[in-house]
Amino acid sequence: MSLVLRNLQRVVPIRRVPLRKKIDILRSVLGVQKFDLGVVCVDNKNIQHINRIYRGKNVPTDVLSFPFHENLKAGEIPQPDFPDDYNLGDIFLGVEYIFQQCKENEDYYDILTVTITHGLCHLLGFTHDTEAEWQKMFQKEKQVLEELNQHMGTRLQPLSRDLF
Repeated sequence: MSLVLRNLQRVVPIRRVPLRKKIDILRSVLGVQKFDLGVVCVDNKNIQHINRIYRGKNVPTDVLSFPFHENLKAGEIPQPDFPDDYNLGDIFLGVEYIFQQCKENEDYYDILTVTITHGLCHLLGFTHDTEAEWQKMFQKEKQVLEELNQHMGTRLQPLSRDLF
């Protein structure tokens, strides 16, 4: 189904075509290519506002995920009853924050891809509130990124690798 990739900020340039290609591969690897997905790129001010409203944290962040299907078990693919329910949800990327956090030897677009992978895992019920949940999410991110790496010739690592 459709992928909506919106850039609502002007701080950091976004090359949509290669990013869209990577997101399509990620969706295919996860087996959710038939689901709609929204990916919205925002600046620090807007991601901080969203983070304050939905998480009570008044700071910018890298990614916020809003699943269409709530209460999924980690890794569970939604089983919609109606065509309109083929929707994963929305991922908001704090692209300015991500850019600022990039280390000198890191490629910004690679980090965006890893961050989107993390957000997609959240849309599929993965969390990292406990070490056991983190371990499951880390393994899924690692598996997905390894498959992407084979397609793209990259060497991406999970975002949550140093969480616990």
